[in-house]
Amino acid sequence: MDTLTDKRVNGIRIHTEEDFEGMRKAGRLAAACLDMLAPHVQPGVTTASLDDLIREFVLDHGAHSATIGYRGYRHASCISLNHVICHGIPSDRVLKDGDIANIDVTVVVDGWHGDTSRMYKAGEVKRKASRLMDVTHEAMMAGIAAVKPGAHLGDIGAAIVEIAHKNRVSVVEDFCGHGLGRVFHDEPSVVHAGRKGYGPELLPGMFFTIEPMLNLGKKDHKVLSDGWTAVTRDSTLSAQFEHSIGVTEEGYEIFTTSPAGLHTPHTL
Repeated sequence: MDTLTDKRVNGIRIHTEEDFEGMRKAGRLAAACLDMLAPHVQPGVTTASLDDLIREFVLDHGAHSATIGYRGYRHASCISLNHVICHGIPSDRVLKDGDIANIDVTVVVDGWHGDTSRMYKAGEVKRKASRLMDVTHEAMMAGIAAVKPGAHLGDIGAAIVEIAHKNRVSVVEDFCGHGLGRVFHDEPSVVHAGRKGYGPELLPGMFFTIEPMLNLGKKDHKVLSDGWTAVTRDSTLSAQFEHSIGVTEEGYEIFTTSPAGLHTPHTL
């Protein structure tokens, strides 16, 4: 038998108090990695150079990147610009003034996965882009606030949809959050357009990500020929934020809060 906790409810792994400490360490390093990037996301910088910084940071801290080698992927991050919804591949693409970028990292520390992403601004961005980032962060935090023992998985998506619809943006439904811990992707699938009161009941010890993707236009997407990059079908802007969390006896714990306080759009 491996060292994984083998208790599951409705297919969802229930972790121990000791497991929370492992996730805190992994989440803290992932968030610190994104903090490190903040001054480097500037016009004229390539996304490949940002990925190199991430790779070096993770190795320098005695960890490794979960994405390198995952299903053949070769990079330490996904960097998704403007109309890219998720899974953007770092490249020689140079950031331009006004670009917005989601940078997504997953680090492995002592076997535990810390998975998080944030939006960054390159130079001066248009008001509609800045507003989309604000709304997306608000939606993620509303989804997180719905987490508590006795709530249901669908409550998370319902809270996200409420914020999105109030602000007249769409929620991408074809990508979702996921369970994690000593494995990168586990149950449950956290759908960001759920219905209140539906889905498995949340219990202390469940770990998962909440990572809504919101579009200025329609929710529809297409995947490019590289097999990874998902873009908005109508070429409108998309934004995403992601935290890894654990359900506690009282509510929730965010494992990936920025040590430097840089986790909101206004601080990047």
